[in-house]
Amino acid sequence: MRQGPLHFPARIPFVEEMGLELWHAGDGTSELRVDLDEAHLNSWEVAHGGVLMTLLDVAMAQAARTMHRDGEKFGPSVATIEMKTTFMHPAEGPLKARGKLLHRTPSLAFCEASVFDGENRMCAHGTGTFKYLRALGQRRSHERSHEASAAAQATSTTAATAPEAAGAAPAADTPPTGSRP
Repeated sequence: MRQGPLHFPARIPFVEEMGLELWHAGDGTSELRVDLDEAHLNSWEVAHGGVLMTLLDVAMAQAARTMHRDGEKFGPSVATIEMKTTFMHPAEGPLKARGKLLHRTPSLAFCEASVFDGENRMCAHGTGTFKYLRALGQRRSHERSHEASAAAQATSTTAATAPEAAGAAPAADTPPTGSRP
């Protein structure tokens, strides 16, 4: 295993904000680590359940992405469609999550992951089902660009055909746009 964290194959701002590090991803497995700080804690000063669930979710997703049938290092994006979590022990100290792909179909991945504390006690375990997606970020960017272009075109068309939409008063003998005589 490589010394030091790897780069995530996709930028995930929430994961960056949490400080999660990817230490291994390959052959249907993954390992993530996080050093807990005050922002990760609940009122009992142990890791918040949301931190543990995020570790489980991301570990499973990374494991799913490593087994792409086209032989790519990382397959398409995945989206969590179902996840079950069992909390077993309060989590303290640096945490490690290990994810594993159990089975996959052309469109779904079935995974499991566990979170371990600094003393290597299992604190949480999860199973999840993930949907393989193609370039979701690129598609959304394209859709936003298309929507902006359509909105700009609609604005210029409206301004040319309905002066009152641009703030001008309608002519006295012209009914307002959208009304019937």
